Amino acid sequence: MNMPDPGPRTQALVDLYGDLETCRRCPGMEGPPVHGHAVVSPIMMVGQAPGTREILQGIPFCWTAGKTLFRWFNSIGVDEETFRRRVLMSAVCRCFPGKNPKGGDRVPDAVEVDACTGWWRGELALTRPRLIIPVGRLAIVQFMSARRLDEVIGARWPYRSPDGLEADLIPLPHPSGASTWFKMEPGKTLLEQALALIDAHPAWSEIRAASADRPIDVQRRIAAP
Repeated sequence: MNMPDPGPRTQALVDLYGDLETCRRCPGMEGPPVHGHAVVSPIMMVGQAPGTREILQGIPFCWTAGKTLFRWFNSIGVDEETFRRRVLMSAVCRCFPGKNPKGGDRVPDAVEVDACTGWWRGELALTRPRLIIPVGRLAIVQFMSARRLDEVIGARWPYRSPDGLEADLIPLPHPSGASTWFKMEPGKTLLEQALALIDAHPAWSEIRAASADRPIDVQRRIAAP
């Protein structure tokens, strides 16, 4: 299935990312900000926040958690390269929040989350996706009321944005190597159910079936001056 030429919306995303790359709003966060390709896609994936490797390479989900995430997507027919080119990869926060003294990465606080909200809301408004995939608890609660993971993963939820966008929401657990949630029951089965729902979604079929010789108009990460 051919996908429509996104035209001016792609340029608007490029401009948005140009502004994002200069953002230094949060003194407790470590930059530079990270984003994916400027691609107008029927699917928007929203992660939590980049780690140290993502900051160094300027690429979302480029290390251990990313390997797990793309293994999940590969199991339902979309490889990493195709996903990165054809799916908008967003996040709740775009800079590294630093380490938690008790282990793992620090969870961004409410002020930091609020300061970064405009970036993913801008992406949402420009791309108007039909499917949103929030990855991890911090991402999930941006779109629906806080619940336990086993109450939201494995199901498809309706989402309506403040400006009237209607989309399907299919949450996933965070693929962190430190997490055991998706490796044990009921998480293991709920993850399989969530991936099956994504696989059956028309927007996913569109990405999977898109012709390799008619790529979406994408822009690689803007080089820093």
